[in-house]
Amino acid sequence: MVTKSVSCMRKAPEGIHLCPPVTIHPSTAPSGAQVAPDVMVWLRLSCLLVPALIVSVAANMAPTFPSNMTLVTLPEDLPVGAEAFWLVAEDQDKDPLTYGISGPNAYFFTVTPATGEVKLASPLDYETLYWFTVHISVSDGHNDAVLKELQVIVEDRNDNAPVFQTTSFSTSINETLPVGSLVFTVLAKDKDTGPAGVVEYFMEEVIPSTGDSKDLFRILPNGSIILSGSLSYNNKSAFYQLELKACDAGGMYNNSFIIQCSSPVFLSISVIDQPDLDPQFVRELYSASVPEDAPQGTSVLKVEAVDRDKGINDGVTYIISNSTKAGWFDIKPNGVIRVDGPLDREQLLEENEEVQVQVTATEMHLNIYGQEAKVSIWVTLIVTDVNDHKPEFFNCSLPNCAFTPQEAQASFTGSVDEHASARISIEDLAMVVHDPDKGSNGTFLLSLKGPDAAAFSVSPSKAAGSADVQVLVWDPEMVDYEKQPVMLVQVVATDSVSSNFSVASVTIHLRDINDHRPTFPQSLYNLSVYEHSAVGFVVTDSIHAFDPDMGEGGHITYRLLPGNGADIFEVNPDSGTVTVRNSELLDREKQAVYYLTLQATDGGNLSSSTTLQVHLLDINDNKPVVSGSYNIFIQEEEGNVSMIIQAHDNDQPGTNNSRLYFSLLPSAYSHNFSIDPDTGLLRNLGPLDREAIDPTLEGQIVLTVHVADCGMPVLSTEVNVTITVEDINDNLPIFNQSNYIFSVKERDPGVLVGVVKAWDADQTEVNNRISFSLSGSGASNFMLRGSVLGSGWAEGCLWLPSDVSLDYETQTFFKLSVSAENPGPQGAEATAEISVLVEDVNDEPPTLDSASLQGIRVAENGSQHGVVAQVVAQDVDTNSQLEVQLVTVICTKASVDVGSLCHGWFSVLANGSVLINHSEAIDYETCDLVTLVVRAYDLTTDPQFQAYSDNGSLLITIEDINDNEPYFLPEDKTFVIIPELVIPNQQVASVRARDNDSGNNGAILFSILQVDFITKDGAIIPFQGFFRVSTSSEADVFIGNIELVTSLDSTLQGIYQVTVQARDRPFVGPAQEANITLNLFTVDRSYRVRLQFSTSKEEVGANMEQIKTALAQATRTTVYIVDIKDIKSMTRARGRSYLDAYFVLSNGSALTLEELNVIIRSDQDSLIQLLQLGLVVVGTQEVQEFDLPKLFSTVVTGLGVALLLVIVIMIVALMCTRKSYHRKLRAIKAAKEARNTAAGMLPSASAIPGTNMYTTERANPMLNLCTKDLGFESQSSSSDLDHLSLNSLDDNSVDLEKNKQRIKARGMCFCLGTDLGSFSEGVGFRRELKDLLLTWAQLCSRSWDTLWLWNGI
Repeated sequence: MVTKSVSCMRKAPEGIHLCPPVTIHPSTAPSGAQVAPDVMVWLRLSCLLVPALIVSVAANMAPTFPSNMTLVTLPEDLPVGAEAFWLVAEDQDKDPLTYGISGPNAYFFTVTPATGEVKLASPLDYETLYWFTVHISVSDGHNDAVLKELQVIVEDRNDNAPVFQTTSFSTSINETLPVGSLVFTVLAKDKDTGPAGVVEYFMEEVIPSTGDSKDLFRILPNGSIILSGSLSYNNKSAFYQLELKACDAGGMYNNSFIIQCSSPVFLSISVIDQPDLDPQFVRELYSASVPEDAPQGTSVLKVEAVDRDKGINDGVTYIISNSTKAGWFDIKPNGVIRVDGPLDREQLLEENEEVQVQVTATEMHLNIYGQEAKVSIWVTLIVTDVNDHKPEFFNCSLPNCAFTPQEAQASFTGSVDEHASARISIEDLAMVVHDPDKGSNGTFLLSLKGPDAAAFSVSPSKAAGSADVQVLVWDPEMVDYEKQPVMLVQVVATDSVSSNFSVASVTIHLRDINDHRPTFPQSLYNLSVYEHSAVGFVVTDSIHAFDPDMGEGGHITYRLLPGNGADIFEVNPDSGTVTVRNSELLDREKQAVYYLTLQATDGGNLSSSTTLQVHLLDINDNKPVVSGSYNIFIQEEEGNVSMIIQAHDNDQPGTNNSRLYFSLLPSAYSHNFSIDPDTGLLRNLGPLDREAIDPTLEGQIVLTVHVADCGMPVLSTEVNVTITVEDINDNLPIFNQSNYIFSVKERDPGVLVGVVKAWDADQTEVNNRISFSLSGSGASNFMLRGSVLGSGWAEGCLWLPSDVSLDYETQTFFKLSVSAENPGPQGAEATAEISVLVEDVNDEPPTLDSASLQGIRVAENGSQHGVVAQVVAQDVDTNSQLEVQLVTVICTKASVDVGSLCHGWFSVLANGSVLINHSEAIDYETCDLVTLVVRAYDLTTDPQFQAYSDNGSLLITIEDINDNEPYFLPEDKTFVIIPELVIPNQQVASVRARDNDSGNNGAILFSILQVDFITKDGAIIPFQGFFRVSTSSEADVFIGNIELVTSLDSTLQGIYQVTVQARDRPFVGPAQEANITLNLFTVDRSYRVRLQFSTSKEEVGANMEQIKTALAQATRTTVYIVDIKDIKSMTRARGRSYLDAYFVLSNGSALTLEELNVIIRSDQDSLIQLLQLGLVVVGTQEVQEFDLPKLFSTVVTGLGVALLLVIVIMIVALMCTRKSYHRKLRAIKAAKEARNTAAGMLPSASAIPGTNMYTTERANPMLNLCTKDLGFESQSSSSDLDHLSLNSLDDNSVDLEKNKQRIKARGMCFCLGTDLGSFSEGVGFRRELKDLLLTWAQLCSRSWDTLWLWNGI
């Protein structure tokens, strides 16, 4: 088998056929097959090379943005209207450029289309949107707009102040919280970033702002509030309020470094009382009295202690921790002291009849240190006397008796002479009777009993306290030694009140004596004498004794025998006259009757005696005596005084000297009490009020009770009764005024508004402490600071906080209620009304009434005149003088600023009237919205305040009238109709129109006025009813879509002229209209071109878009696809499927087959792409539909001429190889290396002149010869890459991948194969080939109907 490389090109009017080099193997050709004529022509001219001209079409280049225009950074405080950045693009054609910005975020900017200057149209906010993208575009008017995404980064600025997460804070802390502990943590956040978002905290004020609270707290940078000093619920404040502020670290804002601070917030801190203090007794002294016979369980006194931790008020229990008389008293848990054992006053004589009891009060709960909180106090309990003792006998003599148990005795002895006279006392008898009770309880009676009681008597018969007892001879006759030498009597001592008694036996030994004794005429003499009579006062001088004895034995000597009264009276021994010896001791109150034994002794020392019964006559010599001391404690209002003043008079009972009369001496408070004049019962006449007592007396009322007897002279004594009226919280605070009226100027923070005063009549600090509170609407604007003035007075200073000022315009009057309360359990309080009048200061800027700024509408073109609106200015100040000023005028058209076009249309007077200046100049089409920016100015505003209102905008909408006719927008379009493609209801053309009027005045309705068809020879044929137009709109552009109503004749060639009318639709007045005529070009079937593909119709359909793109790029036309079908197997020559299409130019004409052939060959890139997509043949529909007999005749003719072609090829080859042996060697070497070069692919570098391919050694081969040995030693016959073969008639396909590999030759071999494209620079050689090709054409003498191109083109 012999193969040759073949390449040839031939022009055929019927079409263009594209195919790669193929091989034909004789053994595989079907027997009897006929060769088509075009195949034979290809065989004859396969060695001819025809140059192809590549036409380069120059196009306008689109502009480009610089590569670095991808990001822009803007500060968020960039003012609206300020320059943001510039759009810059490059255009090689130097065309005028138009810039734009689009996308969802384009509203942030406005761009000047001609310059590319971009200004900020909407404010930026980093915290809301810190980056976004916009699409920037540039257009040169020739190409589609170039779009590019631009990223906008927003830089943060310090435009946010810190904000506390909560505006009201409160917490509670223990008063024992250690210094340095965390109290509370606040949190404020700043939306800014960097230092501007770093929050710092400050403590502005501590309320109450006392000296000890100023530095009590501190705040850390992280918002933690730390305790810096110790707390005390009782001694300091139980409540604090901290004013806090948060600031950022500062940052740039509006080109300045500023620090933003939050509004102040307040932290309320309640101090929780802790049990850290011991309790305290409510009184400093406790004293009470109790009778000694009080039964066990008798309540004596109640003590009371309170917890000094007022916020806790823990319960208190009581115990007796010490006592001078253990076991006598106990105490209940509620503080009531009771009798716990028998009492005995007589054991307390040395202790002043008092028992000291130590009471310890203990809180129920342990204190914070885990210990008991307690306090102790000594209580004095006075034990009063009761008659609980009987008289007892003691062997002693007064006053030397100790009355000890050792001296107590029940039996005594004594002696007496027999026949001793009556009333003679028993000698050697030392007997004392003692009753320890007090007063009448200690009075006792003495009597005798026993076997010999009748012979004796006892003296005294009645005594009190203690008395020497004498047993006296009562019946001398019975005292007879000879009858009874020893006599026995019993002395009985009987308590005069209780009748209790004691008995003592007395053994009397009688002495034997002479029988004649001096005798007295009477054994008893009753005498009387006034007590306290003067010394020497003669009691009696008539009592004498008689002794019958004579002589010395009869000489009588008188004496008073020792005994009761012997030291008070004396007797003259000779005369027997009895006189007063001691006036002082002569006291009836001590002893009313004295029994004196007057003894008469004779010389024989015999004696007798008589009894002198001396009665002391009473004189008023004793003042009344008050027993005890009187201290009474009662609570006011509820307590009652009921006490008997214990008093007695020692003068003779039953007489005026001893009868007592009680009265109260006049004093400041005596009128509140009464005393029974006889019993001494002291009572209060009504409830006692502590507040009615002079505060300096601390609640003590001292009454003087006057106790007098009724004797002459009257004697009296006085005793003070101290009544302590204990204070209770029974009084409400009272304001010194029921209504307070204060005034304060607005805008004046931190000033004193006024002072309220209140007084609590309670006299103790615990009950008269006053605290103030403020309530009412607007109370939060004020601060009430209370202070104690003393004596129950307190004042509250009403302040404005330093950060609060009042606003007259917001509120002219505050009605507040101030409450004064004290900590009493009833929780009552007094109130007063405070009226705060806010004095107006012209501080408020005026405002514009928003209702007067409602937009108005004004018709254009002189339709309205005069006043069209009234802007109303307001000022809440009372003395304002306002005027309205025009700040600026903004003219916009369709929301686009149009400059100063409308500045003279309107004016604003000082009274707010808006006038039309030039009605005829108002034009809707140039400006549809006029914005009058106005403000109000107060001529009388205080200079330190803003005098201008905020700017207000009065929007004046310019109403359109129908003064503009519609106009069509220019369209750079050509409308083409391909009859066989269009169907009814399909759109074939469109128009766009706009009307500068608005509303219905600018609403356009399209209609078709006339349709004419102009043939190619100029004839005009009217066509009616073939087309219709529908109207739609996009924004303010109206679109008329022209649709086909019925099918068109595909054989007609010419232009449809359609006249379209645009007409507006005003409500009022005539309509405006405009007309336009459209040319719709027809393309008939003569321009239909068929393309064959080596792939199936399915594959062609799948690659349709790529095929259309490649064809449109190559032809610069609009490609209309008609049909895609598979080629029937019997008629298929070189393709498996075909595509019918029209190639329509922008002027309405279409490409013919020849024009398409030239254009495709001129664009190698598109051609290569089409070949890769399977394109093999370009031709008309008719030329490709030949019959099978013609195909066979052509094949036979081709085979017949094949032999001639072999000869011609050999001749040409020999001629070519003569030029240079070395050149042929390089060509053969290059051919061997050409296997590395893919068929149909061009290298990136420029080709070497005279070649169609590169070799690896940059060689320039001329011709590839067949493997037949021509006699050149350097020529190889083994390289398959030197061979190209013919394609068989039944397998015409293109496989670029296989062409890149080694090609196996089948069929006849031809040895000439060169690339036509390689002759683009070999001009001389191309001329030779051209001449040679013309000669062969003459030899062939037949037309070429097909042009075969190698796939390397």
